[in-house]
Amino acid sequence: QVQLVESGGGLAQPGGSLRLSCAASGFTFSSYGMSWARQAPGKGLEWVSNIYSDGSNTYYVDSVKGRFTISRDNAKNTVYLQMNSLKPEDTALYYCAKGTTTTAWDAYDYWGQGTQVTVSS
Repeated sequence: QVQLVESGGGLAQPGGSLRLSCAASGFTFSSYGMSWARQAPGKGLEWVSNIYSDGSNTYYVDSVKGRFTISRDNAKNTVYLQMNSLKPEDTALYYCAKGTTTTAWDAYDYWGQGTQVTVSS
């Protein structure tokens, strides 16, 4: 069955960095776009970033552009989110999601359990 397992969350100081990983299994990883989304305390789910199945295109919500980088290693069935220059407003539960197409723009059919990121001094 499809599994998405996030890791790498934790506590970071403002201006610090974290690297999230999402290990995928149970499907042909290289055939699907992947996304990261987040949910801050008391707020709704927010899309953060997409990456195409072959890694050729990436997209970001405006609030993280220039600070976050999404990437993937299709040989390792893993998608990453490198987060630099972290801000307190980045505090959230971060989820990875499997798209239903090569771009991940249409819909998502599987989600991980989430990894908590807390940015605080």
